[in-house]
Amino acid sequence: MEPKINYQLKLEQILQGLEGTPRLLLHSCCAPCSSYVLEYLSRYFQIMLFYYNPNIDPPAEYARRLAEQERLIAALPAEHPVTLIPGEYDPAVYAEAVRGVEDTPEGGERCRRCIAQRMEEAAKLCRAEGCDWFTTTLTISPHKNAPYINACGAALAQKYGVQFLPSDFKKRGGYQRSIQLSGIYQLYRQDFCGCIYSRREAEQRRIQKAQTETA
Repeated sequence: MEPKINYQLKLEQILQGLEGTPRLLLHSCCAPCSSYVLEYLSRYFQIMLFYYNPNIDPPAEYARRLAEQERLIAALPAEHPVTLIPGEYDPAVYAEAVRGVEDTPEGGERCRRCIAQRMEEAAKLCRAEGCDWFTTTLTISPHKNAPYINACGAALAQKYGVQFLPSDFKKRGGYQRSIQLSGIYQLYRQDFCGCIYSRREAEQRRIQKAQTETA
């Protein structure tokens, strides 16, 4: 069995060794997840926040989440600058990425392909913009597979000749802090990951809960 990697410790070691204020390309899945990450990392980096999520359904949901991301960046104090780069919203890109695995359960192959596709775009943009590092907010979620996300990031860093910042942002109370910040800034916290499949699963959970409560 391979030893378990402490990605939060790896992150802290990198942060301690930074010189100056490097530029970070940060992929964000939503405002609530990015809240703590921005608060934490803006002490060390100039951040270009890449809001790229073609998986989100329907378009009105995407627009709402993007607006919340913009509102958070405007309101959240940051020691160093945070700029927003909205990615192209093209659901067909997501549909192609998960073709053939649409019916796999939440957290399975469908989710892994979705994560990989978004992170690859982040790695490409990191190289194009000349940023020093790239990473994603995704590891703050207790429902996301941090080892997979970090392995994916490391592979993409090698492929595109950039540096990936390892993370497990849920650690050290990060997830709890994101909930606090969501309350402070009254952020919209969605009850599904974003895609049409997770939305259907969330709707089914709500139906089952209502049936249980009325039984």
